[in-house]
Amino acid sequence: MSTAAGNGRHIFLVAGEESGDRVGASLMRALKLRTNNLVTFSGVGGRHMTEEGLSTLFPLDELAIVGFSAIPASLPKIFRRIRQTVDAVAAARPDVLVIIDSPDFTHRVARRVRRRAPDIPIIDYVCPSVWAWRPGRAKAMRPYVDHVLALLPFEPAILRKLDGPPGTYVGHPLIERVGELRPNAEESQRRNSDPPLVLVMPGSRPGEVRRMQEAFGDALARVRARVGGMEVIVPTVPQLAAMMQHAVAQWRLPARVIADPEQKSAAFRNARLALTKSGTSTLELALAGVPMVAGYKVSALEAMVARAMIEVPSVILANLVLGENVVPEFLQEQCTGERLSEALVPLFGDSAKRRRQLAAFARLDEIMEIGQSSASHRAAEIVLNFVGARPRLRRQ
Repeated sequence: MSTAAGNGRHIFLVAGEESGDRVGASLMRALKLRTNNLVTFSGVGGRHMTEEGLSTLFPLDELAIVGFSAIPASLPKIFRRIRQTVDAVAAARPDVLVIIDSPDFTHRVARRVRRRAPDIPIIDYVCPSVWAWRPGRAKAMRPYVDHVLALLPFEPAILRKLDGPPGTYVGHPLIERVGELRPNAEESQRRNSDPPLVLVMPGSRPGEVRRMQEAFGDALARVRARVGGMEVIVPTVPQLAAMMQHAVAQWRLPARVIADPEQKSAAFRNARLALTKSGTSTLELALAGVPMVAGYKVSALEAMVARAMIEVPSVILANLVLGENVVPEFLQEQCTGERLSEALVPLFGDSAKRRRQLAAFARLDEIMEIGQSSASHRAAEIVLNFVGARPRLRRQ
């Protein structure tokens, strides 16, 4: 359950899904560099953290839940894994516990660890979306989270406003990939050449692909009828490649599915515009300087819950970071081929709508402090500062 590295610090990490696994792996690399490899890891992670030396308590995909309907059947197993993780932390007595995203799992672990072993400092890497819904979670975190490592620049101020635990903006993991996403001179020329390259990103989960494929396919067919030929590329993750191939085969125009990370980065550098589902992909495209239109659909039950609870003016991550709604978004019944295509067409040429997005995206370097130290190295520095800190915090 750990990777030995001398008599140095012992860090216990708990991730709950693939995105957290990537964040955890980057943190592990940074911690090894900062301690000259005098660090030991235990915890729960996936493929990326395993490659960095972690022997996970159980496979990460056991925690994957898609949709509300799947939750009841999964609860017994999930609570068993929570108890197992808490027992492992209490037995290991690490210098620091780092929980990574997936608050439905990781925060249950953290609360129980604080009761069982109150001297262990607990750091939450990836702030829960308290700025979007359920703001009361921020204050509820104070008893069991000592510090939050925030990915978005506005989150520490939100935590203070909501009386949550202290937080520090360390940067989004995408910052470390900016060089891979932005074009050189030759690629910039390709962005403006014909046929235009259009990125299409229906989602990274099977349910998202199923819900988005029809509207996205219809939108692309309508766009082609108005602007002519275009090259359509659909980046995806390897485990969804076959499903995505089947989905795009239903479209009325050819599209190429790619799963190789280098090919995906090259597509970002060459693309003129994109059609994407809402989420992290919108920030990834904005950092690459690719104008876009975003859409999203969930089940009727999930939509009802979201409308009652979400308290932000946009669900587009790029819009939230920029502080203005520059990326058009079409949700639920508004997410139709007709509406998406109407918003996409102006982005092919030198339109006011395209220029507005590009001007906004150019501000991201300053807003997100790009060019300064990497997110994982900032995070590692704070984690190491908490080694042995809990007794001091308790006295304060």
